[in-house]
This record gives sequence, structure tokens and C-alpha cells, in this order.
Amino acid sequence: MRSLILVLLTSFLVSYIPTRLSEHPSKVKAVDTVVKKEPLPKIDQTKLLYRKMNLEFVLQYDAFEQAIQGYKTLRPRRDQILTVIDFTLPSTEKRMVVLDMKNEKVLYHTIVSHGRNSGDKYARAFSNRHGSYQSSLGFYETEGTYQGGNGYSLVLNGLEKGINDQAKARAVVMHGADYCSESFIKSTGRLGRSYGCPALPREINKPVINTIKNGTLLYIYADNPEYMASTKIIHAIPDRTLLAQHDIGTDTLSSLN
Repeated sequence: MRSLILVLLTSFLVSYIPTRLSEHPSKVKAVDTVVKKEPLPKIDQTKLLYRKMNLEFVLQYDAFEQAIQGYKTLRPRRDQILTVIDFTLPSTEKRMVVLDMKNEKVLYHTIVSHGRNSGDKYARAFSNRHGSYQSSLGFYETEGTYQGGNGYSLVLNGLEKGINDQAKARAVVMHGADYCSESFIKSTGRLGRSYGCPALPREINKPVINTIKNGTLLYIYADNPEYMASTKIIHAIPDRTLLAQHDIGTDTLSSLN
């Protein structure tokens, strides 16, 4: 008898529970799943442009990044062209790059000489002094051309006071030179040196000058602590989103001298 009663009670309970639950669906609370969204990482626009222009084997990133900072800060009159010289490289390597910023491509990649008192194979010492025969670092605005003792030449206006603003008075210009050639490298193990001018191979001197003349920006880089301590154009880039910041600075080429 007891067994019969237990069986009946068990059957009753089993049939009752789902019935009661189904009668009050509003009392059954759904469990909300909260998915925490991670913030999207910032896109490094400068690095993106660097890769888009395929510069990995043409120009080291630090030189490009600093040149871009100056380019965005100074806003040159002819902003389609940007030229960078990397003096951390030996004179036997191609260390000058002319960039087409509008079409995002390399126009020229060439060897370039440094001042004779800046160093032998490497440029390690820099000066703004008259008679130093050393190269000067920093940002320059290109000006007009003329026929001088070194042939077709380009006037360079140094934009940084105390760093390169004596370039024009020192007759530091861009010109062609026989000592800037692959044959000179083969015979001596390095390029010949100038009085401070960035001298180019004669065969490409004129087309390069005609490309960058009249208001483009030139940056001479050397990873030099003294320059970094003195320049007012290059600053720390904490988030490396330079190209996205169109209001990075209000300086212009004309206001720095």
C-alpha cells in the first residue's frame, strides 16, 4: 500500500512542476549576457603611409616620421614633394629620397655627399658656423636655381635658427659634383665631400633640382641628440597618429626665420 502511495505522489509531483512553471512564464527571469567591448586600437597613420609607399628598404622609419612631423607642422608652399636625407647611413649608400606625397610614391633615391669636416664615410659632426665646412641638420625650404661654379644649383633656406639658418649665407646649396658618383665610391671606398652642400651625381642633379625647387621641404636627419635638444619643430609623438592630426601646429615656413 505504501509503495502505491509513493508512486502516486511521485507521478503527481512530476506532472505538477512543469505545469506550474508554464502557468507563470513572467516569473522566470532570463539571464542577460553582457559582452564587454574592447576599444579599437588607434591607427598609426604615419606608419600606414610608410608601408603604403613601400619605404621599408628605402628610408628608415624614424627619419620618415620626423620628416612627416615637420611637413605637417610647416605646411610648405609646394606640399606635393618632400625630400629626406638620412645621414645615419654611410656615403656609399643611397641616403637621399624624394617623395611624391600626393601620389604616394618614391621619385628619386640617390647617393648624396656631406661636408668634408662632418666626417669621412659617415657624417657625424654638424655646424651652422661660417667656415666650418660641415653639413647642417634640420628643415630647409627650397628656393630658386642659378648657374654657379658647380653648375646648375639650388638655393636652400635653412628654417631653424641656430641650427641651419646660416645655410644661405654660407652658400650651402644643392649641386652636382664629380666626386658624388658610384665610380668615386669604387676607387676610394666613400664619396667625396663638399664644403657643407648636399651634392648629387651630375647625371641626376638637374632633374632632381627641377622636381624639388621653389618651395618644397627638405629634411636632413642624423639621429643627433644635440639637434633634438635644440629644434622647435620636432617634438615627442606619444600616439603616433600624426597624419590624422591636421591641427598639429600653426607654424609656417615664413614664421620660423
